[in-house]
Amino acid sequence: MDDRILTERAGDVVTLRLNAPAVMNAIDADMAEDLHAKLVDASGQARAIVLAGHERAFCAGANLAGGPRPAGADMGERLESAFNPLMLAIRHCRVPVISAVRGAAAGIGASIALCCDMIVAGESAYFLQAFRRVGLVPDGGSAFLLAHSVGRVRAMELMLLGEKLPARTALEWGLVNRVTADGEVEGVAAELAASLSRGPTRALGLIRRAAWAALAQDFGQQLELERALQREAGESADFHEGVAAFLGKREAQFTGK
Repeated sequence: MDDRILTERAGDVVTLRLNAPAVMNAIDADMAEDLHAKLVDASGQARAIVLAGHERAFCAGANLAGGPRPAGADMGERLESAFNPLMLAIRHCRVPVISAVRGAAAGIGASIALCCDMIVAGESAYFLQAFRRVGLVPDGGSAFLLAHSVGRVRAMELMLLGEKLPARTALEWGLVNRVTADGEVEGVAAELAASLSRGPTRALGLIRRAAWAALAQDFGQQLELERALQREAGESADFHEGVAAFLGKREAQFTGK
């Protein structure tokens, strides 16, 4: 553990900040493992999580300091041991996760940002599939995330050409949710997170499960999953509060239970 991942809390919202500005938040295996651990810890305490970086970069990708590895080195080992568990932790998080993207979101950094439930980007932010520049393939689930968000053709363009995708174009393509002035990115993300943190937390977690499952199974399987998830949601205190509030014509006071 080190100080390259900072934890900030405001009410029921936890912000996890990548804090290696000298290398534009380039992330190595230790940093990925720390982010993973703090994400899991936050998911057990908060009702919404924001992933943020700094003004110049959300995350510039994997930290390649030290140069190329020796011939025959397994370049997939680091993915298996550190980065893939992090991506799965975002995928399986029990509470909503929002990324606040300023500056560069490149390589695995783009994957981390795009794996979140909602993405808020600054006007000068950009997304870059930088892998081809160093002779590697996209990782962090990039091909999956891009193909399911913008379609195979645009995903191929981004990955094969390795060109920067500006925030405004990313919004037009349906890759991000909001584009705002650079100085307002974290404020907008915080507002969204605060709104989500006041919601029915268990139900929101189940909605996340349903949405991810919909990317990988057929309609019949989805209906079966929804039936199971609805049973679980219906057992929550928030469901009973929501119904009572609806009938009483008042705003629901969800507790996340």
